[in-house]
Amino acid sequence: MANVQFEIIKHLHRFQSEEKAMWHKELNLVSWNGKMPKYDIRDWTDDVRPGRGVTLTEAEFRELIEASEEFLY
Repeated sequence: MANVQFEIIKHLHRFQSEEKAMWHKELNLVSWNGKMPKYDIRDWTDDVRPGRGVTLTEAEFRELIEASEEFLY
């Protein structure tokens, strides 16, 4: 991810993983390239290097929560 700047504004959740790799999945509020922070779900290394993931606006994140409630219960 050359020339991509990011700032983790707030760590929200680190997902439990059965794998003992150096990568772990997190939910964070992240500002990419100085833009407004977005909800971000992706793999990170222990030295805070991002992997591939998904970024969501607040509206998209709320929609995801609502959709998950429909099929989880």
